[in-house]
Amino acid sequence: MTQPLVLVVDDEPFILRSLTFVLKKEGFGVETASNGLEALEKIRRLRPRVVFLDIMMPRMNGFEVCGQVKSDPELRDTYVVFLTAKGQQIDKVKGLIQGADEYITKPFSPRVIVQKVREVLGSRQPTREQLRW
Repeated sequence: MTQPLVLVVDDEPFILRSLTFVLKKEGFGVETASNGLEALEKIRRLRPRVVFLDIMMPRMNGFEVCGQVKSDPELRDTYVVFLTAKGQQIDKVKGLIQGADEYITKPFSPRVIVQKVREVLGSRQPTREQLRW
């Protein structure tokens, strides 16, 4: 059986590395993208179940990526979670208007990210490793 695929999109290498490590440790397949255009290409090609999407990125921002994903009938079921430093209410509202399923602000807990993926994929119980964090 193939691993559920998660796409992490951020222009900060530390975020990409740390989330890749945590999610792979929990048994998820992980791909990364460092800009909006690359993210859109990977979403179309790989069809990840969950996308963690930064807003402020080069080439295409997260709002634009989310809007395109959610307006495409073949991609609209992709679960999109904004993971961003933009924590103002206006940004959250704009993200939800674009179709995001959730909005998490930085800094974040890796435990929250893993639990969010488990919830989306239907497994709500935390693992022993999660409880140790």
